[in-house]
Amino acid sequence: MNMDLNIKNTDLKRIVIIGGGFAGIELAKKLKNKKFQVILIDKNNYHTFQPLLYQVATFGLEAESIAYPLRRLFHNASNILFRMAEVLKIIPQSNEVETSIGNIKYDYLVIASGSTNNFFSFDSISSSLMPMKSVVDALNLRSFILQNFEKALLTNKISEQEELINIAIVGAGPTGVELAGALGEMKNSVLPYDYAELDLTKMQIHLFEASSKILSSMSDKSSDKAKKYLNELGVKVWLDTKVVEYKNNILTTDKGIKISASNLIWTAGVKGKIIPGIEDKSIQGNRYKVGMDSRVEGYQNIFAIGDVSAMITDKFPKGFPMLATVAIEQGLNLAENFLNLQKGKDWIMFDYNDKGSMATVGRNRAVVDLTFISFQGTFAWFLWMLVHIMSLIGFRNKLIAFFGWVYNYFTYDRAIRLIITPFKRD
Repeated sequence: MNMDLNIKNTDLKRIVIIGGGFAGIELAKKLKNKKFQVILIDKNNYHTFQPLLYQVATFGLEAESIAYPLRRLFHNASNILFRMAEVLKIIPQSNEVETSIGNIKYDYLVIASGSTNNFFSFDSISSSLMPMKSVVDALNLRSFILQNFEKALLTNKISEQEELINIAIVGAGPTGVELAGALGEMKNSVLPYDYAELDLTKMQIHLFEASSKILSSMSDKSSDKAKKYLNELGVKVWLDTKVVEYKNNILTTDKGIKISASNLIWTAGVKGKIIPGIEDKSIQGNRYKVGMDSRVEGYQNIFAIGDVSAMITDKFPKGFPMLATVAIEQGLNLAENFLNLQKGKDWIMFDYNDKGSMATVGRNRAVVDLTFISFQGTFAWFLWMLVHIMSLIGFRNKLIAFFGWVYNYFTYDRAIRLIITPFKRD
């Protein structure tokens, strides 16, 4: 196979970026039309706005409104090339990466491969769980929920109906909480009209959290308020409760509670997406150990940013949290340092500017923690909506998301209840 993959050799230093997530695209955007040759590699040809995946899964937004073509993002960048491929191995000895389409040489390598699901002790049955890490996952979940409701119409056995329409979510971080809230709204305002033949008062939505609070990274006030919102929507929140088994559609907790649910959604944990080739001593807990300059320990020209990097500080002994804001800031910081390298200037060590966090639990229900204030309710919900719309890439995506939410707000409807590709769970 052609080792150059139609990539022209130039006098410019070549930066290879693995991953088109938040960290990777911010780095590439900052280096657009600068004196580097930048090669961006991703197995998909689009960037996914992951914070809104749950909206796709719960019929609130089209998949296309939270995805953006990577080639379009850089179509006016003369120095940036995109190759759609899966990176199989890093070969530091020869400064190249092995991909599904051939090997690519680099002067500097930036690993921004993001994160993947951490199923912990459930790895052996992961195919029975419904994850939420990609557009495909969200579409599969959307189809699976609707398919189960269609199946429920075909049986007169109440126990079978309840098993098909019950939903259990493991993990009460932002994704789990927002998903539970959206499903609670659907149960109350949407599904009764589509499935009037079913007694949806029997539908149960369970949210399980092994720790003592939901939204553990947020303030106690916001956590308590979010739990109150979920309860108002009919979601049963289980704290200090660990799911220990899932077999034959029966979920069992460490307290001996058994719940029948065909839909088990997994949002309980993520881990860095490690690529073979880096020495084990440079890896900590499925993340690459990096200094405050994002350089992988033991390597001079290999960097890691975003979810896959473990940048250790006194405040964050396991590395910064896996958040989009951290990834974006690390991407911008590394880009600035590459430019400083060209100019012979000193490198700037990374300093995380935590702007706060937020989560929505449904219409007019959201919680916001800023560095100087915490608030909840309708204003928090409008702020959440504004921030997420502005964060989407592309004017079309912003417009579609805005009008979609306005439509949902005034009609109490979620129009995208489509089974485009039927999903069959293993």
